[in-house]
Amino acid sequence: MTTNDATDDLGDSDESTALSDAQEALEDARRRIADAPAQVVVVNHLMGLYELAAIHLSAVPPKLDDASLAIDALAALVDKLGDRLGDDINTMRDALANIQMVFVQMQAKA
Repeated sequence: MTTNDATDDLGDSDESTALSDAQEALEDARRRIADAPAQVVVVNHLMGLYELAAIHLSAVPPKLDDASLAIDALAALVDKLGDRLGDDINTMRDALANIQMVFVQMQAKA
């Protein structure tokens, strides 16, 4: 066995271990999501849309088209899901109103 062969074997072993660790982490994440109520996961995704819109609005210059898409997606889900979001519905409606107001202000400046 040459030095390169030994190095290749170690590289393959490290790669295999990394892949196994990644698969284990993915399975762990899937278990945690499966254990969480769907409402909690959906609200987390809604907050992700809110944050996505905020990121695009804070860009220099603001990316209004991208922010608009994220805001419209947030609005569609909040409006459609309504009370199914449980106690978080008012927070989500307030977040939506806030980001829409910021969007209008940024659009007026553009």
